[in-house]
Amino acid sequence: LILGCDMLTAGAHDAISKTRPGRTVAVINIHQQPPGPFAQNPDWQFPAQQIRALIDESVDSRAYFIDATRLATALLGDSIATNLFMLGFAFQNGLIPLQEASLLHAIELNGVAVESNKQAFNWGRRAAAQPELVEKLATPVKPVIVQMPQNLETLIRRRVAFLTEYQSVAYARRYEDLVAKVRASEAGIGAGDALSKAVAKYLFKLMAYKDEYEVARLYTSGEFKKRLHDSFEGDFKVKYNLAPPLLAKRDAQGHLVKAQYGAWMKYAFSALAKFKGLRGTALDPFGYTPERKMERGLIRDYESLIVEMLANLSPKNHRIAAELASLPERIRGFGHVKDLNVVAVAAERDRLLQQFRNGAGIDLAA
Repeated sequence: LILGCDMLTAGAHDAISKTRPGRTVAVINIHQQPPGPFAQNPDWQFPAQQIRALIDESVDSRAYFIDATRLATALLGDSIATNLFMLGFAFQNGLIPLQEASLLHAIELNGVAVESNKQAFNWGRRAAAQPELVEKLATPVKPVIVQMPQNLETLIRRRVAFLTEYQSVAYARRYEDLVAKVRASEAGIGAGDALSKAVAKYLFKLMAYKDEYEVARLYTSGEFKKRLHDSFEGDFKVKYNLAPPLLAKRDAQGHLVKAQYGAWMKYAFSALAKFKGLRGTALDPFGYTPERKMERGLIRDYESLIVEMLANLSPKNHRIAAELASLPERIRGFGHVKDLNVVAVAAERDRLLQQFRNGAGIDLAA
């Protein structure tokens, strides 16, 4: 039996090489848990279909595929129940050559979350015996909410409202004014609205960078507290894993190292959120760090790029202009991860900008 609580591991060579068609049976959790490399390559795609096909072939189609993480979390409130849920599922299908009493006694001997683990085991059994019923219980009936496609006007209004909360009315107007200029220029050449959409999306992304003030605002807005109480019942403790640039230690490579902070941080966040007006000013204590300087520089560079393109925009170079305006999509992550992405994007920006200027007939020497 392959009891695959992690799909990627179950589909790796170490597991597949030990299978025998006609003999091996697989019970696979299809929950897509991203591996570590995803942090370095955010464009990585989970190869779910390929792994599923490989496992199915290796066991001659004697495989059970179930989203155990989703079901266990919905039924028991914690994804840690997945493993015992999987064990119960496999046991109910006759794949564990032990008695139920032996398995339950093993859970008791382990002495950790005994009742919860027993419940997870039994829910796994039910999922094998009555899958439709368990699926129904794990997915309560909810009202159907139809979401209509949002037009550009709606997206811009929402971003303006967000930036107003993020910083100020003046900061939001800075965004709104540039987007309005792009829309006017694009309408003037009759080339669609691809550039306007790109600027509306990515100027916002650059302007709404997640600094200390924004982290504090998000933690104290009320939404975080609501989500906690929606997800957990009873007494629980909250701890924060943070790497504040002014306080965090660095590893051998010079990268910031996260440290754990207690629940008292919510009071610090409440105080810090009130000082968001200092962002980007001479009184901003966080604004002098290299990362914050870089983030503000990205905004200025992007604004300058858009202004240059608008002055020379034509149907001929419109597509390249939209590509240039979309480059911030690749700037992801924080700290050294973000730094590497910025360097990679800068090289692509230079290449596309050269094409744009050539297409616009600009004298590069000038």
